[in-house]
Amino acid sequence: MLNNPPRITILTAAIVLAGLHLCSAAGASSAQPDSAPGQAQVLDRLKADALDRLIAAYMAKNGIPGLTAAVALDGKAVWTKGYGLADVENSVAAGPDTMFRTCSIGKTMTATAAMRLVEQGKLDLDAPIQRYCPAFPKKPWVITPRHLLTHMSGIRHYGGPRDLEEQTSTFHYPNVVAALAPFKDDPLAFEPGTNFLYSTYGYDVLACVIEGAAGQPFMDVIRRLVFEPAGMAHSRDDDPGLIIPGRAAGYRLVQGRLTNAPHVDMSNRLGAGGFITTASDVAAFAAMFMDGRLVSPATRDAMLTEQAMTNGDIVNYGLGWSIAETKDGRTTGEASHGGSCPGQSGLLYTYPKHRVAVVFLTNLEDAPGRFETAVAIAKVAAGF
Repeated sequence: MLNNPPRITILTAAIVLAGLHLCSAAGASSAQPDSAPGQAQVLDRLKADALDRLIAAYMAKNGIPGLTAAVALDGKAVWTKGYGLADVENSVAAGPDTMFRTCSIGKTMTATAAMRLVEQGKLDLDAPIQRYCPAFPKKPWVITPRHLLTHMSGIRHYGGPRDLEEQTSTFHYPNVVAALAPFKDDPLAFEPGTNFLYSTYGYDVLACVIEGAAGQPFMDVIRRLVFEPAGMAHSRDDDPGLIIPGRAAGYRLVQGRLTNAPHVDMSNRLGAGGFITTASDVAAFAAMFMDGRLVSPATRDAMLTEQAMTNGDIVNYGLGWSIAETKDGRTTGEASHGGSCPGQSGLLYTYPKHRVAVVFLTNLEDAPGRFETAVAIAKVAAGF
């Protein structure tokens, strides 16, 4: 329920028309950049105003208490702004530096770390995962890092007999090896490569693989290979025991009423998205990824290529990224990843051909319409 992304298709006609209308109004401007504190230094005022209207309408329609959005254009983050309340009970406004959970958006970062290790010759995508993560038991079939990256490993997702307990876990796992305990002995759902099953737990195993391949604790690898080179100064693991300035509270809607989300410990899904960050940090990551400055352009292109199962059927997922398609199955050149976890959700959208990325993070669990809204924001900001 919380992390399984829907199949991404092209926007509805209504969203496209709305986005084009806003884009047309914004593109006519020759005003100077908006210089509001903590906001954009690049987008002109009409574009910024159009984004304000679009985001305010989205939040009001869906009961979202707080949201921070950011845009990257031509290789750099150019605009970020917070809306609404990061903490409803204490009337704390959401701002550019508000810290939100990445939820499954973090899978793009874990995948990037894995592919950097591939480029360094430290990780073989087609080797048995036990070469790097001996703590994960052997199964009747070989599982490879490629299977983990593409959700074709057969390792289960949530949904077992203790589903609610797993999704709202309050147990703190000291490391990524310990976090394998809830599922490592379970049977595979299918022979790896023969089917697609979105699996948060598969990315938990990938974190163990990354740790073994690099010879460093997983979070040290993520900091060294992703956070630091991308300039993600605010990003870290989402440790509930620490005081993290600017951390947003989490909420969910229950029968239309806003309620506090249950407190959880994200250490049971660290590699699958147990990070905490700001929207501008994610936009900076996306800009560098799109430009081939975190992984090579060839590796980036491979990550953004739809994968095939052993029977030849294509799935709209690459190596850590969802690949957008039209209704007739043609790829559009857009790649994204959503995320939803207890109390928060968001979406990262990229269009590498146009060097544009949009991210927004919210403190509402399972906020609807995220992909369509991100594309509408991109149309306004990039003027296409």
